[in-house]
Amino acid sequence: MTTFADSITVEELDTDPYPVYARLRATEPVTWVPALDCWLVTRAADVEFVTSNPDLFTAEAPDAPIDRSFGGRTLMTTDGAEHLALRRALDARFRPRVVATYIDDLVRPIAQRTLDALLVRPERTAELVADYFEPVSVLSLGQVLGLGHLSAQRLQEWFHGLAMGAINYEGDPTKQAANDATAADIDRELVPLMERLRRDPDDSTIASMLTHGCPVDHPRSIAEVMPSLKVILLGGMQEPGHGAASCLAALLQHPDQLAWLREHPDRWDDAVHEALRWVAPIGTMQVTARTDIELAGVTIPAGALVSAVVSSACHDETLFDAPESFDIRRERRPNAAFGYGPHFCAGHQFARDLERISLQLLVDAMPGLELAEPVAFRGWEFRAPAALHVRW
Repeated sequence: MTTFADSITVEELDTDPYPVYARLRATEPVTWVPALDCWLVTRAADVEFVTSNPDLFTAEAPDAPIDRSFGGRTLMTTDGAEHLALRRALDARFRPRVVATYIDDLVRPIAQRTLDALLVRPERTAELVADYFEPVSVLSLGQVLGLGHLSAQRLQEWFHGLAMGAINYEGDPTKQAANDATAADIDRELVPLMERLRRDPDDSTIASMLTHGCPVDHPRSIAEVMPSLKVILLGGMQEPGHGAASCLAALLQHPDQLAWLREHPDRWDDAVHEALRWVAPIGTMQVTARTDIELAGVTIPAGALVSAVVSSACHDETLFDAPESFDIRRERRPNAAFGYGPHFCAGHQFARDLERISLQLLVDAMPGLELAEPVAFRGWEFRAPAALHVRW
């Protein structure tokens, strides 16, 4: 029997996945999607269930595009002690209380320099995704990782190239080639740096990933760390910049809310929180069923790849009234934008604070800020405005 899921296409999801998810939540909340070669789980309770029960669903996902594209198992596709060791290496710099000690001093100068370059433009127009939000995001995380010597353009090229592999469920050779070329460029650039840091570690995140919790003189191998580093180069650099761009796009489409926010600057964190719910920058978490398991009236077979759609969970009607609407004054409650369970995003506080600082600085500096062109969003695994043309 043909189902709605049988008709879903990658192009349809890239254009606008939310109507698709709404129909799936209502009629096929757990379903096989042939175009993606995986199962989609779309209701919030089920998304939380499959990502929070590692005894039933392992994070190991050899059939997922990330392992295939990034050269092996990553922080996102390991469980247990292996995952915990890498997670603790990241926590050294990304625990919320640690982030609070450095985030403002890190992000504000980078954002101000990037903004100053826009403010001197006599035409008073800009495309803010590529010219502001992405550079601020990649340069800020680059500093923490230990890549402060690299340009924004190089880092932007890296995360755009890696994204092609991470979303390549359908096995598109063009997407895979773009990923593979980027991954090779990263290896050429970073392997010598990582070799040095294995011998002489500093306080960077990359050094921590190589050495944290290891016996003296027995650091992790580069092969162990590199796939996870590529995940961070993709998600950690992409999520804050694109999340901030989505937030500003929403505010410019709702000028009454932007005006209210200018009058209540203490509510910027609420605006960021709502924007992450409204358009989650990262759409899914992948797991693999350990055994045949019944969920929402259907059986997911053992070994099947499952995409838990966190962006759909953020629009679940049982949790959020009018979920398709952007409303920074709605009652604040947790959402799934940073995932659930053991693989809840380690950099969630870093991302929120980076978005808040970069947004507030921009809005304060640009009175009369408005859209110069309509905004088109793109993507389902990674979703953001394709461009954000503004004038002020």
